[in-house]
Amino acid sequence: MKSKTAKNGLNSTPVKTSDGSRPPIVVILGHIDHGKTTLLSKIKEMDLTKKEYGGITQHLSAYQVEIGDTHVSRITFIDTPGHAAFNNLRARGAKVADLAILVVAANEGVKPQTIESLRFIKEAGLNYIVALNKIDLPEYNLEKAKINLAENGILIEGYGGDIVVVPISAKDGKGINELLEMVSLLAEMMNLKGSLGAELEAVVIESKIDSHRGPLATVLVRNGSLTLGDEIKVEDVFGKIKAMFDEYGKNITSVFPGQPVEISGFKTVPAVGGLIVKTKGETASNRPLFKTELNPNKSKEETEEKKLKVILKADMEGTLEALKVNLPEGCLLIKAEVGEVNDSDVLLAIANHGEIIAFNVKVDNQIKKLAEREKIKISSYNVIYELLENLDHQILRILEPTIDETVLGKAEIIAEFPMNKNRIAGCRVTEGEVKKIDNFHLYRGKDLIGDIRLKSLKKGKQDVEQAKAGEECGALFSGTVDFNLGDVLVSYRKSQT
Repeated sequence: MKSKTAKNGLNSTPVKTSDGSRPPIVVILGHIDHGKTTLLSKIKEMDLTKKEYGGITQHLSAYQVEIGDTHVSRITFIDTPGHAAFNNLRARGAKVADLAILVVAANEGVKPQTIESLRFIKEAGLNYIVALNKIDLPEYNLEKAKINLAENGILIEGYGGDIVVVPISAKDGKGINELLEMVSLLAEMMNLKGSLGAELEAVVIESKIDSHRGPLATVLVRNGSLTLGDEIKVEDVFGKIKAMFDEYGKNITSVFPGQPVEISGFKTVPAVGGLIVKTKGETASNRPLFKTELNPNKSKEETEEKKLKVILKADMEGTLEALKVNLPEGCLLIKAEVGEVNDSDVLLAIANHGEIIAFNVKVDNQIKKLAEREKIKISSYNVIYELLENLDHQILRILEPTIDETVLGKAEIIAEFPMNKNRIAGCRVTEGEVKKIDNFHLYRGKDLIGDIRLKSLKKGKQDVEQAKAGEECGALFSGTVDFNLGDVLVSYRKSQT
């Protein structure tokens, strides 16, 4: 295939081909750190439109690039997150695409997310190309990498299959022209067609709330067209297109097959993966304005279990969905919504004795003060690993309150002595040592009865500050404590976190 060179820059509106073909939609998948982001960045650098627009800024999570003057000169790429928590997003990315590029690091070979990505590709019935990346590294072994692919069921050319492999370096650009040529060739063979007059086939691949423009949705049109003023809906979210923006943030009036676009005009944030339908006279007069999950099917007994009650706010619908899917079982989701934390979130947290998690969204100082005044915890994150790890730890503390504690000593109550209307617990220290100033748990068998403090600690009639293993002592508790013989006092200190 001949080398691709530019003849014309990209017009402000897409070129409509005379034969009805449309740009292929390509999703790039692979294991984390194998170079997907670097590859996308290099492809954008090579885009022939950069001279006209001064370089591409990733305004959308999908964008078109122009790669030359062959039959397929434009390719639409979907940018998919790489972390395992975004499985659903990546799966949806594959389902809206025509073909895939599976990125595998030549120095590492097939990894867990490589297998995941391959499963998504096969489930979606996509053609795909393997990009063996990082051939700029001295330790890469191309032959070993190809054998590794075949051993993991990726049957490439020369190893029992017909999957094309292109060695590349996303870092320095080596092999990327050849990779794009193979994408172009596959697309030509697939004979992809699109028609402005066809029934609309468009899917939401990202959505968010903009503080100035309101709900926004990144949409990929596979067939048909969208025009300013169209009345549309995604499931139960209605809207009328007020504005549309291309990947450069420029206003456009029409969207053609194969083109990504950002749409303004929805009543609220539509679901990622939702299909867009043009409506005729339907209204959203009685539709809910907010997508809220209040767990209506949970019984009273279930909701009263020991669970961490969470109100989740995130910057984008796709991120929100990924977080919801990966919340630990010990979380009870009270509300999940795109947008900044507001006073109604704090009030809802008060009513449900919950806390607020803010992912990549701002928390206004007035909201912080309100939450502090009402003793509502707001935790802010921008890394999903940290959020999920901290949630796991909090749930452990709910299920096992002593998880963060170091046991200092144990004493069994073996007798009871009355003194001036008080009950003195006669104890034998069985482990470590107990001190008068310690914090104590009172256990009855395996059950935690409560937390107590000591008013005094005695050996015989003498006041003491501590008692060690093997010694007996008398303990007078602060306040009224309903203890039984056989109960165990456990002194502890909180571990430093």
